[in-house]
Amino acid sequence: MRKLFGGAMLALALAGCEAPREQVTIHGRDAVPERLGDWHIVEVIDGELSLNAGVTPYDLNTQLFTDYAHKLRTVWMPAGSSARYAEEAFDYPVGTVLSKTFYYPKAGGGGMLRTADQSADFSRSGLDLDNVQLVETRLLVKREDGWQALPYVWNAEQTQATLEIAGDAIPMQLVDGEGGSNAFTYVVPDANQCAGCHADNHTNKAIRPLGPRARHLNKEYTHKLGSYAEGAQNQLLHWQQIGYLSGLPEFAAIPRNASYSDSGFPLEERARAYLDINCGHCHNPAGPADTSGLMLHRAEQDLRRLGLCKPPVAAGTGSGNRRFAVVPGHPEESILSFRVESTDPGAMMPELGRSLVHEEGVALLREWIAGMPGDCL
Repeated sequence: MRKLFGGAMLALALAGCEAPREQVTIHGRDAVPERLGDWHIVEVIDGELSLNAGVTPYDLNTQLFTDYAHKLRTVWMPAGSSARYAEEAFDYPVGTVLSKTFYYPKAGGGGMLRTADQSADFSRSGLDLDNVQLVETRLLVKREDGWQALPYVWNAEQTQATLEIAGDAIPMQLVDGEGGSNAFTYVVPDANQCAGCHADNHTNKAIRPLGPRARHLNKEYTHKLGSYAEGAQNQLLHWQQIGYLSGLPEFAAIPRNASYSDSGFPLEERARAYLDINCGHCHNPAGPADTSGLMLHRAEQDLRRLGLCKPPVAAGTGSGNRRFAVVPGHPEESILSFRVESTDPGAMMPELGRSLVHEEGVALLREWIAGMPGDCL
């Protein structure tokens, strides 16, 4: 085990801006602690889930849907190291720790609130635990031999998260604020299932980060949290400024995905961004779904490979007995719509990470397909 002292923490300590805290601690692959708090990445302090110094929050233009959970994402790198820019996937230094905490705003009666609004989630320096319920925190740790995925599950009291290599299943009640509610089971994936998404290259099966890539990060971070205390800034420029990213090209050359929920972007861009983050990690030429012939990653331009009038490789329950992946003008006849609307484990897509239907995502894809010209005669 080795401890690494970030420059940002040292500067704050010298300036007397915060009380001394435990240093971020990197544990060996075979000496992973049972308690999340032993990493000192995020910790419960004074009723908040707070970020340690040098632990930088980030967000994505469009995020993977996970049963309407809100997410606090962070990155930390050892002092003096930085990620190297690449358009598809950054080259992160050994010792990098990425965290993603899944939580819900609290609703009355012990339920969880279904809302996209995160304005009430944060307080002085982190998540306000009076207003939110923590569920799990997943870590990705960069080792000499690759990335290690570690799932930690929070206790009901929100005092500590414990390593659950075998995952977990948590009964929940989701309340929509208008009197409607859904009972569902929130599933924490086991450590091996993490590779089901994060190994987006089916040949080498290596785990790597999916979210913190240029096209997803190219946006402003707007919460006054951590190193963003002085205000909003483009995340890629911010990473460069704090020494977490090198080799950043001219800003105009950096790709940017749309926000699927922002109607200021063209419908096509919104739908493609949604498919990219939710489906593209499998449905790409090197991914686990490469044999399907359906390619839903950002770079794909061939309409047939995007599903237009494309018959399925295998028919049956997984296709809803529909003939084509995408039938222009007819979402009700399209396999793509059927699978994202399904909660049947044998048919639904994505296969992991959800128990509920993402109603807003479904509506977006239906609108996109309905507006396509042509037919499949």
